[in-house]
This record gives sequence, C-alpha cells and structure tokens, in this order.
Amino acid sequence: MRIGELARRAGTTTRALRFYESQGLLTARRSANGYREYGEEDIRLVSEIRTLQEVGLTLDDTRPFVDCLRAGHETGDSCAGSIEVYQRKLDEVNACIDRLTEVRAALLGKLADALPKQPGPCGVLPEEN
Repeated sequence: MRIGELARRAGTTTRALRFYESQGLLTARRSANGYREYGEEDIRLVSEIRTLQEVGLTLDDTRPFVDCLRAGHETGDSCAGSIEVYQRKLDEVNACIDRLTEVRAALLGKLADALPKQPGPCGVLPEEN
C-alpha cells in the first residue's frame, strides 16, 4: 500500500509517516516509480507508536516496542526493553505526582493562612464614607 492509504488506515497523516521514517521507526520500500510502499505489518507499527504516544511516551520511547514487533512478537511490550520503558515512565509519573502533591500541600497551607486575613467575602475592603 502507498503512504496515503497507510495514513488513512492507521489514522494519521502522511507527514507523520514521513517523520517516523526519518526517525528510523518506519521503513518504506520503494516501488519502481519511487513511491513509498508499505505492508500490512506497518499498520501495526504505526498504531503501536500512536497508542504509546497517547499515553505519554515520547517517540524515542517507542523504539523498543517497534523493535519488539519487528522481531516477530505478538505485541510490542513482549520484550524486556519495552518493560524497562514502562517502568521508567511510571517512575517519572510517580515523581511528578509526588512533586505536585508537595505543591498542593504548600498551596493549601498558603490559602489557609490567607483566608483569615480577608476583610470580606469578595476580598475587597468596604469603602469608607
């Protein structure tokens, strides 16, 4: 299939597919007239890349998953490299959650300190006549 059909079937753009190719994640064969040609297996690769990006992985993070599929595994997360990416990403997410929890606690403390200082319900001092 040509690039337009792959883009349509995989739910992406030809521009994205060219980018994936430039990054070494997708490999097109060239027909005699120079058109890019793809196989059915490329739909799985592109779908895997898109799904992983939707859950927050970078394009570079998807490499072990693509390699795993290319090696003939049923799923892209059947290989140790993919599991390592999942674990690293979860560690990053947990660190962000921890940091946000700290920020939330600090903001709640600041708010609790500030509320008693408010002169009125809207925070505006009443006009003096």
